[in-house]
Amino acid sequence: MSNTLKREIDFNNIPNHIAIVMDGNGRWAKKRFLPRTFGHKAGIETIREIVKECSNLGVKYLTLYAFSTENWNRPKQEVNALMSLLVEYLQVEVKELHKNNVKLNTIGDISKLPSMALQKLNESIQFTQNNTGLVLTLALNYGSRNDIKDALINILKDYENNNFKIEEIDENFLRKYLTTSMLPDPDILIRSSGEHRVSNFLLWEIAYTEFWFSNILWPDFKKEHLHEAILDYQSRERRYGSIK
Repeated sequence: MSNTLKREIDFNNIPNHIAIVMDGNGRWAKKRFLPRTFGHKAGIETIREIVKECSNLGVKYLTLYAFSTENWNRPKQEVNALMSLLVEYLQVEVKELHKNNVKLNTIGDISKLPSMALQKLNESIQFTQNNTGLVLTLALNYGSRNDIKDALINILKDYENNNFKIEEIDENFLRKYLTTSMLPDPDILIRSSGEHRVSNFLLWEIAYTEFWFSNILWPDFKKEHLHEAILDYQSRERRYGSIK
């Protein structure tokens, strides 16, 4: 089925930037009477498959909602497991990412991450910094409202230091202060697990993004589902508020 779908894809109209809310790991584990951490481990396998397929398809940017500012409210054991999985993923995958010319990037306040996770993340970013293929961005300790709040604080600081005039402020001016400033707006946002919300993800950036929701839990999300999302995206007419 996947190969059939892939043959239908218009490779002249591949989304430039795909953003994904990876949802459903916990429910996947619960359905199998397993601890939630097993779901997160299974979700790592899906990340491997989707990153590889996006690279093969010619997607330029892939942004994954890996850990939100609200996720700190989860049980400590689960948070620790997620941080350990991040370290494990980077240890195992960074050479493969580099081999496939993938550049690793992050958004969010990573300074709050545990020292081991932060160290491994910075090492991996540095290791892949000169790659020119797919830009894989992990949203870690990220929340869009917090990102916008921090941007406003830094704008006010710069204004107090007379670094700009109020008349200079426009959308592009504010964008430069967001942690997403190096990324184009997403063309399509995918959310797995059947939920229909964005959960504080890229609120500023998704003003004209196409949404695609799937009932598939993230550990069961395969490249054929990615192909379905891309085909649906290609069937839509993007007008950005104007008339064709």
